[in-house]
Formats: sequence, C-alpha cells, structure tokens
Amino acid sequence: MFPDNDSPTNLAEYSVSELSGSIKRTVEQAFDQIRVRGEISGYRGPHSSGHAYFSLKDDRARIDAVIWKGSFSRLRFRPEEGMEVIATGKVTTFPGSSKYQIVIETLEPAGAGALMALLEERRRKLAAEGLFDAGRKRPLPFLPPVIGVVTSPTGAVIRDILHRIADRFPVHVLVWPVKVQGEGSGEEVAAAIRGFNALVPGGAIPRPDVLIVARGGGSLEDLWSFNDEIVVRAAAASEIPLISAVGHETDWTLIDHAADRRAPTPTGAAEMAVPVKADLEAAVAALAARLRGAAVRQMDGRRQGLRALARTLPSLDQLLALPRRRFDEASAGLGRGLHMNTLNKRRTFERVSAHLRPELLSGRLVERRQRVVEALRRAERVVERRLDQGRARITALDAALRTTPSRILARTERSRDRLKGLALRADTALAGDLSRRKALLGAQDRILQSLSYRNVLSRGYALVRDEAGHAVKQAAAVSAGAVLSIEFADGKVDAVAGATASEVASPAPPPQPPKRKPAKSEDSGSAPPKQGSLF
Repeated sequence: MFPDNDSPTNLAEYSVSELSGSIKRTVEQAFDQIRVRGEISGYRGPHSSGHAYFSLKDDRARIDAVIWKGSFSRLRFRPEEGMEVIATGKVTTFPGSSKYQIVIETLEPAGAGALMALLEERRRKLAAEGLFDAGRKRPLPFLPPVIGVVTSPTGAVIRDILHRIADRFPVHVLVWPVKVQGEGSGEEVAAAIRGFNALVPGGAIPRPDVLIVARGGGSLEDLWSFNDEIVVRAAAASEIPLISAVGHETDWTLIDHAADRRAPTPTGAAEMAVPVKADLEAAVAALAARLRGAAVRQMDGRRQGLRALARTLPSLDQLLALPRRRFDEASAGLGRGLHMNTLNKRRTFERVSAHLRPELLSGRLVERRQRVVEALRRAERVVERRLDQGRARITALDAALRTTPSRILARTERSRDRLKGLALRADTALAGDLSRRKALLGAQDRILQSLSYRNVLSRGYALVRDEAGHAVKQAAAVSAGAVLSIEFADGKVDAVAGATASEVASPAPPPQPPKRKPAKSEDSGSAPPKQGSLF
C-alpha cells in the first residue's frame, strides 16, 4: 500500500501487482479444492511441454482449465473433445492477463453413462472400418507348440494360465510382461502384440502359434486400457491367432470384438488354447483299438471272401481239358498238313518252271549288259570331271605359291617396323621408370637423413654408449668405473665414468649385466612376423 496524505478519501491505494496478487490469494483460499462438472472444449492434445490446455463449459458458462505435465501422466483417462467429465483441482488466477482458470489434478468421466457412450461411439467407428468382421477371424491351432501370453507378470492371471496349461497339455509358454491398468498400459499391450508378431519363425526366440491377452476382472475404468483404439487395431492386425481373456464372463471390451476368440476368463483362454492331454491319449487309444478291430474284421472278411471265390473256381483238370483236346486235334492233323503243303509247293515250282525259256534268259542278259555299259560310261565322265577340278585346284595353288615369298617379305618388314616401335617405347618407359625410382630413392634418403641421430650430433650433442655398445639413456644406469664410448659428430672418444653425487651419498649397487636383444633367427628376413591376437 502506498498511503497518500493528499488523497481526499480514506481508501487505500494498491499497485496493479498487489491487487492481482491479493485477488489470486483470495481466489485460491476460497476455491482451494473443488470438483467441477462440465464438457471438454478446445482440447488439442498435450502441448510440446507436456501440459494440456483446454476449457470446461456447460450451457451457460465457460472456464479455462490446465493440466500440468506431472498430473497428466497420472490420469487414468485421456481427455477427449466433447467428453463430459468431473474435474478435481483448485482455482487460480493468471495475473498477466487478469484471467482465472482451474488447475486440474484428477479427471474422471461424469458417470458410467458417459463412459458407455464413449465406448459405444468408439465401437461403431471401429466396426465401420471392418475390424470386427467375422471374416477376419481365424481358427485357433489344435495343438500349438508355443503360446504367447500378454499380461501382468505379478498378478494371479499368469499363474492361473500357466497352471491350467500345465494340467491340460504342457507346452512352451512365452510371457510378455505389461501393465494392464493405468497410464501407458494400452501402449504396452499393443507393443507386446506387435512384438510377438515381429518374431521370425525358427529364430532364437520361438514365434508363438497363438496369443492370449489376459487380465483379471475389474470395473469399467479398470478395464478401460483394453478399449483403447491402439490395442484394438493391434489385435485386429495380428497375424497370430489371438484369444481375448479380459475380465470376467460379464465384462466386455473392444478387444473382445477384434480378437479371433473371446474367452470368459483367463483360465478359459488356457482351456481354449490347448486340449486335455489325457483326453487325447484316451481318444488315441480308443481309435487305435478301433483300428485294430477294423483291421481284424477286414482280414476275416477278406479271408472268407477268398475262400468263397476259391470254391467257385473250376478245377485244374477242367481248365486244361479244352486246351488238351485242341492240342490233340492239331497234332492229329499235322501229318496231313505237311503232306498237303509239300504238294502245293511242288505244284507252284512246276508252274513257275514251265514259264522259264532260253529266249527269256537271253533277253534278261542283254538288258543287264546294256545297263553295265551305261554305268561304265557315266563313271568315265565322272572321273574326267574330277580330274579337271583337280587340275584347276593345282593351278590355283601353284599361282598362290609363286606369290607367297613376296607376301612373307612384306609381312616381315611390317613386323620389323612394329618391333622397332615397341623397343623404342620400352626404352622410353624404362628410362622414365628409372627416373621415378631415383627420385623416390632420393626422397627416402632425405627423410632417412632428417630422421638420423647424426643430424642431432652435428648440433653439439653426443651419444653415450656402454661397454656392450648400447645407448645410455639415464645417469642412474652408469656406475663408477664403467667404460663408456662417447660419439660426437666428428668421431668417438672412450671414457671412464667417475662417481656421481648419488653414489657418493650411498653405496653403489652392484652393476647389472646389460640386457641383450634377442638374436634374430636366420630366416627372420624371409618369414613374415606373426600377427598377435586382438583379444
């Protein structure tokens, strides 16, 4: 407050900041914790900062609302445009623009009716897209080797499923642990369904043959994660047959419509997934007994039929009686047939011989002689043509042989010119290569000279070596009386080491023999060094 003695009234003066702060404190004290019912308006999702800004309205008023990032992550329900909710929080003001707003801490739908309306609207939307069509549902495998379970790892549901599967037919069970309630549970369930479908058949982790999405019973709010659109779409897009076992028999969620089968309870889902092993063994035993009985009865029937057919077959004598009679009749008529055949042949020979006359033979001989003469004439003509063709070839070959020496000389001259050109090019290339190698050798020699220790000696330094010829790098390595060789740039000088200051103060340690470098093997220049291990 800024009192002014010249003011004509007794009213206290406030600055704008003081007045705004006073109003803020008054509003926050009066409306510290309230519940407001209204319809969400202007909701566009959380801001990039993580906060959510929108309004609550009814038919006559409107109030701004904000949900801070920390409170938004704890909400059981995500706000949606047009949703009627009950918001719990406190009213505060924003002094920068003279506005007031409600800071929401918890948010819940305005009764089950609102949730059911929202659920029904979402169900109609997804059904219109065909996600609930019966034609999309696939049959479950009769005996799946691997079963994937998407549920909470700490609840009683997974224990019931594992116990029921172990009782009925023990198979390999893969559990994908997820949250089944609360913020982010819907995303985890959808990610688990997609993760099982992404497994490669025959990989390190076996791909399930059937999936079970399970959760225990609860209220509509507790099961709301399984009504999320992302979960329903993941279940509908699953290539692996999926069983929905969410809640009790009276509980229904949207994933039940998208799944291939809906189980009333998680235990019922385990019963749907695998048959009873004892029942299968009993059925197999019964079928095996029926198969054995059927085989025995069939063999008996076949044996009786074979005996009946054997009785109806004729005897061997009856079968051979007719062929034997035909054979006897044929053998009896064989002599007469040979006699008649001989007579017929004789008649034919006599008839043919009656037509043979000397004139006919002479005519045949004349005709054959003329054919031989004509053949000899044709052969003479063919030989003459062949001789003419041979003479022509010999003439052409002789002409070609006469011109061959000149062609060979011309080709030899061309080859000689080409060889001279190649020799000139080889000399040029060899000279250039020698020049490059000399330049490279000079550069390497300059580098060697620049790295040589003799350049250091020319600048006034000296190289001290011990009696074995090894370089001495530290004064501590030289003992009194040691023979040293000092190399200067212009020559070497031998010297004997005297006592150092440290040796005067303390007795000198016994001289250590110089370490010799390991001798190189005779074939070290030819064999490459072995590469060491990287590990």
